[in-house]
Amino acid sequence: MSRPTTSPTSESPWLRRMLIGTALLFMALFLLVPLISIFVEAFRQGLQVYWAAITEPDALSAIKLTLLAAAIALPLNAIFGIAVAWAVTKFDFRGKSLLLTLIDLPFSVSPVIAGLALVLVFGVNAALGGWLEANGLQVIFAVPGIVLATVFVTFPFVARELIPLMQAQGSAQEEAARILGASGWQIFRRVTLPNIKWALLYGLILSNARAMGEFGAVSIVSGHIRGQTNTMPLHIEVVYNEYQFAAAFAVSSLLALLALVTLVLKFVVERRSHA
Repeated sequence: MSRPTTSPTSESPWLRRMLIGTALLFMALFLLVPLISIFVEAFRQGLQVYWAAITEPDALSAIKLTLLAAAIALPLNAIFGIAVAWAVTKFDFRGKSLLLTLIDLPFSVSPVIAGLALVLVFGVNAALGGWLEANGLQVIFAVPGIVLATVFVTFPFVARELIPLMQAQGSAQEEAARILGASGWQIFRRVTLPNIKWALLYGLILSNARAMGEFGAVSIVSGHIRGQTNTMPLHIEVVYNEYQFAAAFAVSSLLALLALVTLVLKFVVERRSHA
């Protein structure tokens, strides 16, 4: 009698259950429980206290600044990501490997170091920063510096989503459209963009999540000016250090809710892209 054949990748039922149980336990302890605790603490003192915490002037300013920085960073990331992906995948040029390496720079450099580098370049004591300040444009300890820090830490996401996809797709469709007489803009709008739209949207969702939650680089360039340069993460730190726990957890719940919305959008885009 021949032995039953089994797949080399098959595992026994008890091992599968143990691995699944371990993963679920880890997620419950380190993800779900802290997340639920944030919302419990946010509403512990009632809805009135919660509403007052998120509508007081400093909190509203932090919310608006966070949304503004993300709203400016996302279009810039889209333009940069598409341009870099197009250049890397459609052309051969000297320095391509260096460009690919530089794209990953924000992933390898600490956000605090990135913020410090921006201060050294755009600070009032720097040559460029001093010139901008003399001409009426303050970068550091102002909104432009926060936007620059946000763009720096988020720009790789779109490019890193588009490059592998565009490499796999090749350039046959663009070349066929060019032979048929299409212009460069027509090729991009009617051929390239429809093929990359889901990857582009996915990269923008990841960029948005990072932009709203960024702390390190923004903390260095903001100056922590209440009501002016504090984003939501910075506002949470300030009020928590002042023992205003209800206010800290209230704003934290908004940030967590935005993260959950981002997660849902990410799931929907993944499903649509694989449909």
